[in-house]
Amino acid sequence: MEEILNKIKQYETIIIHRHVRPDPDAYGSQLGLKYSLQEAFPNKEIYAVGQPEPTLAFIGDLDNVADEQYKDALVIVCDTANAPRIDDERYNQGKELVKIDHHPPVDSYGDINYVNTNASSTSEIIVDLIHEWNLNNTEISEKASRVLYLGIVGDTGRFLFNNTTPHTMAVAGELMKKDFERNKLLNQLSERDPDLLHFQGYILQNFNYDGEGFCYIKITKEILESFQLQPNEASLFVNTVADIKGLKAWVFAVDEGKEIRCRIRSKGIKINHIAAKYNGGGHPNASGASVYSWEEFESLAADIKSEI
Repeated sequence: MEEILNKIKQYETIIIHRHVRPDPDAYGSQLGLKYSLQEAFPNKEIYAVGQPEPTLAFIGDLDNVADEQYKDALVIVCDTANAPRIDDERYNQGKELVKIDHHPPVDSYGDINYVNTNASSTSEIIVDLIHEWNLNNTEISEKASRVLYLGIVGDTGRFLFNNTTPHTMAVAGELMKKDFERNKLLNQLSERDPDLLHFQGYILQNFNYDGEGFCYIKITKEILESFQLQPNEASLFVNTVADIKGLKAWVFAVDEGKEIRCRIRSKGIKINHIAAKYNGGGHPNASGASVYSWEEFESLAADIKSEI
């Protein structure tokens, strides 16, 4: 922690990245760190970059950074386990690179790597760093609290997942003391366009459950076209089948054109090593993988069934 703070103090330009296909924790940790550093070091140039995710645009805005600004910059990557998943390939054009994450450390790509797999989220880690660094006398602003809270809520499934610890609740409670419109934000996080609910109905009518704990959902390009959906919109429904009685693991596979993106979830069964076998990775109970044909998807599904 101290090494990272010393690097932050050394640099006048700091550029913060996160992973592709960002979720609330990617946004929350990235922007929460940016806002907190801006408040503590008002004379530094601090940016957050990456491809915006339209469904999460309400969380905050990202910056446009020119290539030359990386020349003498410190780059910090939040919430990203392995380098190929970092959004914006310019992350390695800075002078030094720092990784801050809570995923199992499969790729120590930073010059400094800070990984805490006991944390519920990288947003939770950012709060701990702010306290450790005594930034702004450990006072987290309303602006930063808002995005960090959303990050924690997102990665804990509204505190329902087993990664929620007493420390997680203490951190969330601290952030909740700030005066941001919590209920409105939570509604925005979960609300769906009416047309999307027809797609949810399709999933409920067409999931494949083997009766022994495994379920999969295949979303082909034709299905996406019939519902006029983008792949990122379809992925919002990964947990639609989570309440099936007896369910132990499931895969939500979406044909994105160049790859079939597979979101893997489980209840108590470790699946991230299987995701790593198929060009992915993540948490023991929530991971992502990529396959390049439906035949390869069958192999992935068979591996998960074997694990069950």
